[in-house]
Amino acid sequence: MSTETENATTDDEIDFREADDHVDHWTDLQFVYLAIGLAIVTAIEVALSYMVDDLGALFLPLLLILMLIKFFSVVFYFMHLKFDNRWFSILFYMGLVLAVGVYIAALLTFQFFSA
Repeated sequence: MSTETENATTDDEIDFREADDHVDHWTDLQFVYLAIGLAIVTAIEVALSYMVDDLGALFLPLLLILMLIKFFSVVFYFMHLKFDNRWFSILFYMGLVLAVGVYIAALLTFQFFSA
């Protein structure tokens, strides 16, 4: 009786390595390179924060560009949105647009954009 249940469980086991259809996944070394790149971008952001007076009007656009580079790098690679089903990306960006909209509405409520 016990051999029947043992055989049933071994026959019904699923090998998840075969079910993985993400062929283009990165290796661990590639993730380490990305983490080093993100650390370099963060160091540039910190260095820019010490040069606010020297950069003038370029300070905020440079920080925003670096922020977007870091954000999309983390979203696409560490959150695996680049490799997952397209619906996960759509759901993520719908939530992102909703969050930004709520944030802007809150800023407008406090008259953040007024002169």
